[in-house]
Amino acid sequence: MQILSIPVEKPEATNLILGQSHFIKTVEDLHEAIVQTAPHLRFGIAFCESSGPALVRRTGNDDTLIDLAVRNALAVAAGHSFFVFMENGFPLSILNTIKTVPEVCRVFCATANPVEVVVAESPQGRGILGVIDGVSPRGVESEEDVRARVGFLRKIGYKLG
Repeated sequence: MQILSIPVEKPEATNLILGQSHFIKTVEDLHEAIVQTAPHLRFGIAFCESSGPALVRRTGNDDTLIDLAVRNALAVAAGHSFFVFMENGFPLSILNTIKTVPEVCRVFCATANPVEVVVAESPQGRGILGVIDGVSPRGVESEEDVRARVGFLRKIGYKLG
């Protein structure tokens, strides 16, 4: 078995949800869940089928994001993994909806940070072991950092007051 670290290709401001599911209808169910929850989002989805024809299934409402999802799905090539790339919103607005799609088994990350996918590869195929999301902490927030965090959350509308 080989352990690989595969960097996710994405523009800096583009958000990503990476997860694992178990059935071919995942790609359609994720699409429906996103448009019903946050119709303003631009998104692309790719799902790695892991049996039968073993294709990368794809959908979305933005061709560039669909292509991005497909490229990353092919690079990671882990059965039953899915990539959702989104713009015009944050994963927070659809994360719980994604997690309640019946065939979704887990979410590895939801982020705009740089991501590396840690993959195990065997003769049978590939599986995701985990992710490296962003960078390691550089310290503990100061009172000034607390004020900046609180202000930012109110500025973008996630907290009131």
